[in-house]
Amino acid sequence: MPITDSLLKTYADADGLELGGMVNRGEVSPAELVECAATLIDRLNPELNAIVHKLYDMGRAAAKSVDTAAPFAGVPYLLKELASSWEGAPTTNSSYYLKDLVATFDGVAVQRTKAAGFLLVGKSNAPENGWSISTEPKMYGATKNPWKDGITAGGSSGGTASAVASRMVPLGEASDGAGSIRVPASCCGTVGLKPSRGRVTLSPSGDFWYGGAYFFCNSRTVRDTAAYLDALAGGMPGDVYTPPTPTESWLELSKRAPRKLRVGYSVTPPNGTAIDPQVKAAVEATVRTLAGLGHEVEEHDMALDGDAAWKTYTRMCTVETAVVFDFLAQFVGRPVSPADVEPITWAVIERGRSLKATEHASDIEALRQLSRAVATDLNPYDIFVTPTLTQLPRPMGFYDMSMTDLDAYNAKWHDAAFMFPFNFSGHPAISLPLAQSKEGIPIGVQLVGRYGDEATVLAASTQLEQAMPWKDRRPPIAA
Repeated sequence: MPITDSLLKTYADADGLELGGMVNRGEVSPAELVECAATLIDRLNPELNAIVHKLYDMGRAAAKSVDTAAPFAGVPYLLKELASSWEGAPTTNSSYYLKDLVATFDGVAVQRTKAAGFLLVGKSNAPENGWSISTEPKMYGATKNPWKDGITAGGSSGGTASAVASRMVPLGEASDGAGSIRVPASCCGTVGLKPSRGRVTLSPSGDFWYGGAYFFCNSRTVRDTAAYLDALAGGMPGDVYTPPTPTESWLELSKRAPRKLRVGYSVTPPNGTAIDPQVKAAVEATVRTLAGLGHEVEEHDMALDGDAAWKTYTRMCTVETAVVFDFLAQFVGRPVSPADVEPITWAVIERGRSLKATEHASDIEALRQLSRAVATDLNPYDIFVTPTLTQLPRPMGFYDMSMTDLDAYNAKWHDAAFMFPFNFSGHPAISLPLAQSKEGIPIGVQLVGRYGDEATVLAASTQLEQAMPWKDRRPPIAA
């Protein structure tokens, strides 16, 4: 169907709830929104490579029966090309080893996404197996940052972040094992919430990385993020992590100005590395704004040996990765080989297979103790503010998955020193696009809440969205 320039402009300017509201009121049809997304993807994606599978026909078919009363009725959506299962969609994890796999069922989070009214129009790019904070898989090629050529869009959810920032879709799936929701949000100027451990069930999986991996979204507004949390949150019987749940919706709680908060902040990375002066200034401007809003602010550096914790966390992840590839062999029909995956992925698998069960058990216990230590250290604060990345987005190629030295590769992640501690601790953490560099590159600032308290994180984020607005910023490559 023909789509007018006026409708395309409305689509590109709106967030997901606004588009869903238009469908609720009969002002636009779900089919028209799918065509808007298809038009913009065809226009913008050749330059950005944010989307690796166009699934317009799936969206068009589902548009005929979508619940037009749902909060995100008819809203175009991207699923990340990593782990999540949407029946009929490719599920390659950006790996040649899985190049022929297609999902045969909907995961529980996907079922809830469909019930909220979203329509799948594509799958977003991700690095192979997700183990990079840039999105440059050999299988699909690099995703570009819409703000500047030559710099990373972040990872591992860089495809989603680039597509959301450029307004191909208002919201898409992102996942986070060591910053992969928040890092691309910082690089591309989007909103990226990593929820509390256990907030969104991983069913049919029992667990990922002992609670260290999370599946949620990138969006452009806090209210879309809050409403998506309402749609996805909730455990299943037997889930191993069960955070406390408020009696009101997160969308409503996000609108309510928080009481006077005790805010801690740090601009000192827990691994002792440097911080870019512009990033430091962004954090300091944020806490000044929070103080001006009436909150109590104090500086507090984390009592964490970041290097030692990172080595323990990444060693645990290698065993989990090896187990996953052994599991996938039944679907591929043969074991994975070095020829099937990128060199760093093979190094991860080999490391995981080399570790003893007693060593792995010791790592799990160490991470449990570290989780307790982080929670105890930050418990005095309602909100803890940090940089998202300690540096501006790195040049493409900086995180090189053709490396074979796993320790050297993992050491390059020092920019994300404030990311992974909250993966193993389970705290909710959000990256907000609160600043820009002198060149106009987004700078994310992270807000961390107590375990289970997304409500305070979202309410404080709404205050900052109003006080330090980003809505009208648009990258050079955008609708």
